[in-house]
Amino acid sequence: MTTLWAFILAIALLVLVHELGHYWIARWCGVKVLRFSLGFGKPLYIKKFAGGETEWVISAIPVGGYVKMLDEREGEVEKHELHRAFNRQPVVRRMAIVVAGPTCNLLLAVVLYWALFMYGVPGLKPILGEIAPQTPAAMAQLQAQETIVSIDGEPVASWDELRWALLSPILHGAEVRIDGRTVQGETIRHVLDMKALAPSDLDGDFMHKLGLQLFQPVVQPILGKLTEGGVAQRSGLLPGDHIKRIDGRTIKQWMELVEMVRSHPGRTLSMEFERNGNLRALDITPDAASENGKKMGKIGAGPYLDKQAFDALLTDVRYGPFAAFRQALHRSWETAAVSLRVMGKMVLGEVSVRNLSGPITIADYAGQSAKLGVAPYLDFLALISVSLGVLNLLPIPLLDGGHLLYYMVELIKGSPVSERVWEAGRSVGIALLITLMAFALYNDISRLVLG
Repeated sequence: MTTLWAFILAIALLVLVHELGHYWIARWCGVKVLRFSLGFGKPLYIKKFAGGETEWVISAIPVGGYVKMLDEREGEVEKHELHRAFNRQPVVRRMAIVVAGPTCNLLLAVVLYWALFMYGVPGLKPILGEIAPQTPAAMAQLQAQETIVSIDGEPVASWDELRWALLSPILHGAEVRIDGRTVQGETIRHVLDMKALAPSDLDGDFMHKLGLQLFQPVVQPILGKLTEGGVAQRSGLLPGDHIKRIDGRTIKQWMELVEMVRSHPGRTLSMEFERNGNLRALDITPDAASENGKKMGKIGAGPYLDKQAFDALLTDVRYGPFAAFRQALHRSWETAAVSLRVMGKMVLGEVSVRNLSGPITIADYAGQSAKLGVAPYLDFLALISVSLGVLNLLPIPLLDGGHLLYYMVELIKGSPVSERVWEAGRSVGIALLITLMAFALYNDISRLVLG
């Protein structure tokens, strides 16, 4: 239910803002608005205010909406209202009405990011973990536990900002200047060459391919919470027990313990552990469990986590009003620019269409972000608002960008495009949108089925 309501709220807000943009500018230009609808299909609720001329409607299909204006192409218009018909407006006014919807979505994103950056965005400090050898990061001599300070002179305050800062250079295959601070406090500069990565690498974890991973404190092989009735509890192990050796192999980190247990399903292991300063031993036989068609060992134990060590990695990215507004403009611009570049790379076949997401994935992300709190949900709304604004500005017939293209042609040639061109464009637009929707839904279902 959280996912459902988060999705409905997101779509309703973004569509409302988009259509209000069309409505406000249409009214400002003197065009009569007959209907303002949230959703498509059969009207479920209709309200017309006293003295008003617009029907305010909530329709059955809650994905999208529309603003219906007085137009001779859609019905007979009385002579005394001809000056208020959309098709009778100067081409510049029609262009303004069309572009107002996507513009309002982009402005909403700026407002949301502005509020977020003033309120504070929780994140993780941009501290590097182990640098994978023979990777661009290793070639740039980046070091483990180095804190990234800036990318090309732009300050970086969190791991999320670091990812964003590196996304655009990957699409360009450019070099970036990275300023970092070592554990000793020394500031050093690196040049990270992004040419080793292709735009297609965006399909996976491009940070991993660069050789970059987030620093995480070493998790000691100390038992934390035990599963009730699990192997560990039944064998007599207790929370706080420090595992020292398994079958004679010294265990220094939690993952080494996990690897030993997982690789020995149903086989008895000799375990040595420390409890209250005393060294003890016991035999333990991991249960055999099936994961992805393979047998894995499990003992029903989680690690003890040093809360202070992990809390030290957290940060709260917060700015004053003016700096927050600058950051909001920058983030909105970068998001729109990256979206356009990725779309362009898709058309050229350099980026997989697997990056397209449909309503199922959007609903999933809406639910996940809503469960994490207000700030992550607003961040999600801003991202989707930018995407909606950019998508609607694409020169595809049926979309705002397609209408804008026709009006630009009219502005240049001095007369409207023919009805035949409009109809041909409509057919092409329907085909393109259906194709995009089919790819997006296929990707959504693939993610659900295949993960």
